[in-house]
Amino acid sequence: MPETRYAIGDLADLGGVSRRTVRYYVQEGLIPQPLGVGRGNHYGQEHLDRLLHVKALQETGRTLDEIRQVLDANPARAAALPRIASPLPRATYRRIPLAHGVELHVSDDVRLPSPGRLQELAAWCRLHFIGDSDDEDDNA
Repeated sequence: MPETRYAIGDLADLGGVSRRTVRYYVQEGLIPQPLGVGRGNHYGQEHLDRLLHVKALQETGRTLDEIRQVLDANPARAAALPRIASPLPRATYRRIPLAHGVELHVSDDVRLPSPGRLQELAAWCRLHFIGDSDDEDDNA
């Protein structure tokens, strides 16, 4: 049976992190370097297991430095620490900026309102959150 290979995006999705986080964890030695070189590099089951292990340790409140110490100090003990059996289900959302510092996050399974309604919502947010509305002339 051939070994499972993951591209960085697949590993990130399965681990519930971004590609940037995967690269950072590799750089910090929390997960091993990818297999292969250049555009042919890939990750295996060992990488996914380690990524999920790091995530599980984070969810118990440990910092990355503490996780690194645990993993480096005693690999056998690290293996006995809590682990996520499978990735947590992730939902995808559309991010819609409404005003400076205000965003609307809408799940992909929810239908968006019309563009006109979104513009009304954005104007309301500008008025009530930052006091800057394009509609101020209408009230004068």
